[in-house]
Amino acid sequence: MAYDDEQARRSRVVVETPTSRREVTQTDTVRNDRDRGGISGATVGIIVVVAIALITIVVLFLMNGQQTDTTNANLAEQQPVAQQPVIVQQPAQQQPPVIIQQPAPAGQPPVVINQPAPAGASAPVNTSNDGPIQTAIDKKISDDPNLSTLGITATVLDGKVTVTGTVKSEGLKSQIDRMLRAIKGVKQVDNQLIVMS
Repeated sequence: MAYDDEQARRSRVVVETPTSRREVTQTDTVRNDRDRGGISGATVGIIVVVAIALITIVVLFLMNGQQTDTTNANLAEQQPVAQQPVIVQQPAQQQPPVIIQQPAPAGQPPVVINQPAPAGASAPVNTSNDGPIQTAIDKKISDDPNLSTLGITATVLDGKVTVTGTVKSEGLKSQIDRMLRAIKGVKQVDNQLIVMS
């Protein structure tokens, strides 16, 4: 290849001097890179880098397409199937019914399920009046400036009060317990308050 890169030029020059005449042969070697028919090393390097970049982009594009198809399939599997709302009712003498509400599909009525009472058992009679007890507890908590900012929650069921939330001291927990027991109609207190220091 080095031989192809060089061109040799020979020229003959006749030199006449007053005393003699002589002939001089001169050989010049000239490198001419512009006239080369081949590709330079830098050009080959650039072509290789561009080709690798293009191949990488195509592979990533194809992998992304496959991943998107898999993700779409997974999302389709996770889509909830439209169901009718289910309402569960218990006999009126027991605790209040638990109602689970879901939006009903357009044009379909909700499904109501009544649970039958166990065979041979008589339904207990609810003699407590939880509404006034709950109202009294909510009023006591909201009227006390120390308790209204704590975010504690009290619920009443058949005269049993369950209180949840967080308080700053054991003394405050005891104070809330005594206050709840003092309310008329409260039969039992389940104090689930957590003391955070």
